[in-house]
Amino acid sequence: MVIMPIPDYESIMLPLLKHIADGKEHQMAEDRDILADRVFHLTEDERRVLQPSGRSKTYDNRFGWARTYLTKAGLIEVTGRGRYKITQRGLDIVKSDPPAINNDFLMQFPEFKEFKMGSRQNNSGDKTVKIPPQTPEEVLEAAYTELRQQLAQDILKRVMDCDPSFFEGLVVDLLVKMGYGGSRKDAGEAIGRIGDGGIDGRIKEDRLGLDTIYIQAKRWEGSIGRPVVQAFAGSLEGQRAKKGILITTSQFTQDAKDYVNIIEKKIVLIDGEQLAQFMIDYNVGVTETASYEIKKIDSDYFGDSE
Repeated sequence: MVIMPIPDYESIMLPLLKHIADGKEHQMAEDRDILADRVFHLTEDERRVLQPSGRSKTYDNRFGWARTYLTKAGLIEVTGRGRYKITQRGLDIVKSDPPAINNDFLMQFPEFKEFKMGSRQNNSGDKTVKIPPQTPEEVLEAAYTELRQQLAQDILKRVMDCDPSFFEGLVVDLLVKMGYGGSRKDAGEAIGRIGDGGIDGRIKEDRLGLDTIYIQAKRWEGSIGRPVVQAFAGSLEGQRAKKGILITTSQFTQDAKDYVNIIEKKIVLIDGEQLAQFMIDYNVGVTETASYEIKKIDSDYFGDSE
């Protein structure tokens, strides 16, 4: 089965304008569903795909920006919260039967050009720069994702440059931040004290100590295969333990990942990429340099809903 990609907002603009060319008042939520079903043939799973931040659905976000840009260009006009209709300018565009409507096409309209001009000048100041078909939120999220990936790489490099005892302390700090180990003192005493049969330490699963999790934390450079994980599972058996965490700075082979899914004991594998992401999420070894708040209209305040 061929899965149709979620359309970008530029691909939505022309079908939307044609759909409302009847001149009637339309509702955004209704048109959003109609185009998703009849024009783009999106499945329910595709409709539910979230943006990287997990805060909004990708298709819904792009549809909203398509409507916003058409409004800024004077092709449609808002008649109420979540309601709009086509303008005479919009009707004229539909009658001219353009092959597509995108940012460059909309730049012919003074209102839209004024709306976009702030960030569309190149260094010479006399030419417009081609903007990829991404919504403003997607541009921000792409930049955030790139910065986070680079930070994760930098974290792993610094971890590999540190001595083993520092790495053990890092593991303690992270697990405590994640809610394990009781106090920092309890967790610190547990790590690096066993060293028996491939087990580097143990930590309380919660503050009450109702269960214990055994840990192996090693700085590997090559891939870790099933034999290493299997040996760790054997060490857990020697301690009559049911749960374990194997943390590494490298990665696990697929064979190792498949192995932990078929054994009775619960072993969580944390590779270098996951380790770095957890450190970012729980603020271990990183510090905040800037924060940006993204706001939108509060429909409840205005007594209406979309």
